[in-house]
Amino acid sequence: MKRGWFITVEGGEGAGKTTVMETIQAVLREARLPVEMTREPGGTPLGEELRGILLDPRWQGMHQDTELLLMFAARAEHVHRRIRPALAAGRWVVSDRFTDATYAYQGGGRGVDMRRIEALEDWTLHGFGPDRTLLLDLPVETGLARARQRGEPDRFEQEQQAFFERVRAAYLERARREPQRFVRIDAALDLPQVRAAVWRIVRQWVRESGAVS
Repeated sequence: MKRGWFITVEGGEGAGKTTVMETIQAVLREARLPVEMTREPGGTPLGEELRGILLDPRWQGMHQDTELLLMFAARAEHVHRRIRPALAAGRWVVSDRFTDATYAYQGGGRGVDMRRIEALEDWTLHGFGPDRTLLLDLPVETGLARARQRGEPDRFEQEQQAFFERVRAAYLERARREPQRFVRIDAALDLPQVRAAVWRIVRQWVRESGAVS
């Protein structure tokens, strides 16, 4: 059985990842490909418990090392218990965030040494990563305005604008370094335009994979 592809969707707050995830799922279903949708942190029962801790505003003072280790603990469980088995079974997996988010939020936003993140990535993932990544990019102020309309902010959403400017810069640097994996989408565009761009890109990936003729 042919291995499925692992696609990730990345971006800052208010970038519209939920809508893009739904569009990707629709493209893959149109191609009659088995697809599994997931998210980080989370994706497994244990991962969802850790997500609750990581996003809970009560833990606003959490040490950055604790945050980083919890992220990778959830990710290790996610990869070994869910993502790898699904790919091996021929399913495509689409995740709302993955390791790029750690480089952006903990590395860029918190200022954690990128070499420490790389060491944890090597130790827990052993070279495993996405086949393709969509980066939804938009001005931080626009994204935060959108995010504020969703309700009570979580622990990350309570950060200051300067934090998210660093997150955005880190994401863009990741995309610059890996142009073969990343595709940047202007998430400030109107929703129909974003959907059309995602539809076109994912259809191209399906053709590249050889999953359909």
